[in-house]
Amino acid sequence: MDITIYTDGSALGNPGPGGYGAVLLSGPFRKEMSAGFRLTTNNRMELMAVCVALEALKFAGSDVVVYSDSKYVVDAVTKGWVFGWEKKGFAGKKNPDLWRRFLGVYRHHRVRFVWVKGHAETVENNRCDQMAVAAANGRDLLVDTGYEEARQEG
Repeated sequence: MDITIYTDGSALGNPGPGGYGAVLLSGPFRKEMSAGFRLTTNNRMELMAVCVALEALKFAGSDVVVYSDSKYVVDAVTKGWVFGWEKKGFAGKKNPDLWRRFLGVYRHHRVRFVWVKGHAETVENNRCDQMAVAAANGRDLLVDTGYEEARQEG
């Protein structure tokens, strides 16, 4: 069964409080997911949205199209950069924890990425943006341990 995923991430301050939103569509089924973090970056939230959405899929080998307004995420995959980064152990690259997490789940499916213009007419992308911003503005924000630990080391 084909699955369509829309994702978006947001950070208020970059770094600052952040959140992600994802909408998963498959036949008549729809699932919305979002969460907020106390300190993170926009790129981390864009990538986190994709990770969480792919991790929510129930069956390996799914045909998936991911729509994202993040050039960071879309270009890294479609232009093959992330695979080169992986070969070099992500040396000097940001967000290695999330890229490793992404690759782990990405390889269980047939995933195609499509870049969409943010804040445009893409209804589901706009919904993801609303969820991401609401999550970033929420209470009881989660800890983005990958980000906070990397900041302490750096």
